Amino acid sequence: MILNIVGNILVTVGTVFLFLGALGIFRMPDVYSRLQAGTKATTLGALSTVIGVGFLQPEWIWKTLLIAIFIAISNPISSHALARGSYKTGLKPYMKKEGLDSYAEVEKEEVK
Repeated sequence: MILNIVGNILVTVGTVFLFLGALGIFRMPDVYSRLQAGTKATTLGALSTVIGVGFLQPEWIWKTLLIAIFIAISNPISSHALARGSYKTGLKPYMKKEGLDSYAEVEKEEVK
């Protein structure tokens, strides 16, 4: 009984975060902000949903924990790779201050 309540709460929280992540992807101005919104919110949403399913189906708990670990490792790494590739191909971040590019400053210091 308590596992069902906890599982339903986790699945609901997960779907809310997945929705907010999708909304963030739709509303943000550039690739980097979209990656931020997509990675943070959808990672938490997917983890909550998968672990909630583990509570709802206790015989699947080890499988859901393995999936959750994979999501927790792969989402940040893939987001970083996409952001770095986007920057390397010339996509500039949306900035209110002109000329503010912290990554370019770090690259200049590495070249020296």
